[in-house]
Amino acid sequence: MAEHSLIYDWNIHDPVPQRSKPIEFDDETLRDGLQSPSVVDPPIEKKIEILHLMAELGIQAADVGLPGAGPRAVADVDRLVGEIIAAKLPIAPNCAARTVQQDIEPIVELSQKHGLAIEVAAFIGSSPVRQYTENWDLDFLLRTTEKAIDFCMKNDMPVMFVTEDTLRAQPEDLRALYSAAIQAGAGRICCSDTVGHATPHGARAIVRFLRRVIEENNPAVKLDWHGHKDRALGVANTLAAIEEGVDRVHGTALGIGERCGNTPMDAILVNCRLLGWIEQDLTALQRYTDAVAEATGTVVSPNYPVVGLDAFRTATGVHAAAIIKAKKKGDDWLADLVYSSVPASWFGLEQRIEIGPMSGESNVIYWLEKNGYEATPERVSAIFARAKKSKSVLQEHELRDILKEFD
Repeated sequence: MAEHSLIYDWNIHDPVPQRSKPIEFDDETLRDGLQSPSVVDPPIEKKIEILHLMAELGIQAADVGLPGAGPRAVADVDRLVGEIIAAKLPIAPNCAARTVQQDIEPIVELSQKHGLAIEVAAFIGSSPVRQYTENWDLDFLLRTTEKAIDFCMKNDMPVMFVTEDTLRAQPEDLRALYSAAIQAGAGRICCSDTVGHATPHGARAIVRFLRRVIEENNPAVKLDWHGHKDRALGVANTLAAIEEGVDRVHGTALGIGERCGNTPMDAILVNCRLLGWIEQDLTALQRYTDAVAEATGTVVSPNYPVVGLDAFRTATGVHAAAIIKAKKKGDDWLADLVYSSVPASWFGLEQRIEIGPMSGESNVIYWLEKNGYEATPERVSAIFARAKKSKSVLQEHELRDILKEFD
């Protein structure tokens, strides 16, 4: 039986908007992600490994650092840009900078050294909260923006202009700031939900507003979305922004970042693939998240979607029985879908059946046969009895110890 005939997808009951242009991805793991107070800033060798995995996943751009932060940041950006060139990685580098010349100058120098365009992600606070805190007014913000972008233009540097805390800024301030940036030469503007304030409704509203600002000034300018997950809405907001027509979305591996973190790049990619918006091979996703977790000292929760230990793992008897029956029908896709909305095979993974106190005998029989043992009544009974007395899933060494009794 065909897969599509077994699923009625309410997610497309009201059709998902079709895009006339491809979605681009900008990975912020190596810059914004490292602002988390709980992570380790990895050595450059690990950053290079992660950069290669980004390329393998089809991510088009990466924020490789903030050179204005000091000598180490400059040295790491130098190495990462050099690696992009040497390894011919299909990734466009960008660097964050405040809208001040001293932050932009080292980016210019690195770009000239390597002969490679490095997009300047020039950011400035835009919300009344920040303006009041800093004693800024709109005239100051406009002068600062125009001066910084003018310096970039004089040095042939591509610019993405970013307003921080866009989702809490006044419409007239945003219109003035983005219009000034576009007229000064910015090729991209970025809507940044810096404090994770947005809801999907708000994301759609601000993207519609900014698209109108772009049309009024220069329709060739591209629009980015940068989200955080303080309200646990990062992925939902990013998908809403994509539906509303942004060109590029930002994220970090495992959602690492300041406070509650950034929108998880891995979850963005998974959902874009499930929605049919992208087709690239995502089998490197587990290696990407594993590399970032190891390099930054990040602990991945077992129930983390797709790449967590339990994502495709069950020890529940009813669930396991259904998966086993699906496997016996000879259709791998069926076993992937009967108790999962995300096909494990897309990511080089598989459904795993464990044995624990909630298991049935079918779990035991499946494990025995999968591991090369004859599922005799005695073996099944011994393992099943132990499982029912256990407080957790039996580990492989425990199962093999039980089976030694039958050698």
